Amino acid sequence: MSTLETNAIGKYSGNNVSIDDALNLKSYTTTQRDALTSVAGDVIYNTTESKVQVYTGLAWENLGGTEAVSTQLLIIGGGGGMNNVAQGSGGAGAGEFIDEEIFLSPSTNYTVTVGGGGSSGGSNGSPTSVGELSATGGGYGGRGLNFIDDSTLALRGGSGASGGGGASTNRNIGTTPAGYGSAKNGNNGGSGRCSDGNSNDRVGGGGGGAGAAGTSATSQAAGNGGNGLTTTIITTTQSGTYSVGEVSGSDLYFAGGGGGGAKTTNGTGGLGGGGNEGQNGTANTGGGAGGSFSDTSNPPDYAGGSGVVIIKYDENYTISVGAGLTSSTVSDPPTGYKIEIFTAGTGTVSWA
Repeated sequence: MSTLETNAIGKYSGNNVSIDDALNLKSYTTTQRDALTSVAGDVIYNTTESKVQVYTGLAWENLGGTEAVSTQLLIIGGGGGMNNVAQGSGGAGAGEFIDEEIFLSPSTNYTVTVGGGGSSGGSNGSPTSVGELSATGGGYGGRGLNFIDDSTLALRGGSGASGGGGASTNRNIGTTPAGYGSAKNGNNGGSGRCSDGNSNDRVGGGGGGAGAAGTSATSQAAGNGGNGLTTTIITTTQSGTYSVGEVSGSDLYFAGGGGGGAKTTNGTGGLGGGGNEGQNGTANTGGGAGGSFSDTSNPPDYAGGSGVVIIKYDENYTISVGAGLTSSTVSDPPTGYKIEIFTAGTGTVSWA
């Protein structure tokens, strides 16, 4: 028996692709199926359930007779937090930004989880998810130190959906590394800067945003947070009404990086809720926390902005929100649609 391996099969001269014999789909058990790295549209035969199944982007559904609802989803992971000791700390990275059209089944319950921002103790943000589709949290900002010991890696920004900025110390070690962005819509943080002879030159880098990298610190000037990305799933007016996202002009942004800390020129947060120096990331934006600078041994820390889920779906359906979730129904959705905004918690969601 011969084997043909190819990346694509195209039709010839406008005709449909035809197969003379029965098509045998690849077979998997449920355990094997769940271990796959799948994309929306993948089709398999499940030998455990004896069913042909298709992956919707959120879950595996039995093929045939299953009604699907076209749904636009905005899923934003929690922004990273920041923990400082003395000198300029780095701004934190933003949570992951996912804005996609997904087909959901009214017969299926989907678990929705809104991720919190990273703590003011300097942790990554928590993931936000709908079913199996998950937006990861942003990386923490690098920790500013007033000494160097065996934990100098604390100066490095944390890696996450977008990376945190590098921090500084009171020793002349040049630049400090930033964290890496791992999400599709994720970017690296900016590097920090340290100069032993001049405390003004101990500055943190900016955290990465979903739309742009954080900028690196320069002489006496902290790096700025990278901007987030825009969405049209709701209007700028609805954003203000329900306190989600950040409006700039006619655009609505989510997932901006936090600005770095400095003694003189502080970093500014990226559009999309990134905190300026000395600020938390804005709640329900996925924005990273801003860095800070202090000559004392106990400067304040700052937390990342929490994530959010927004679901826009056909007005002929009614959404059911389970206990444990905090949500709002948009009172003025566009014609033909309904919109639900989830701002905290974990619970199940279904359509009818």
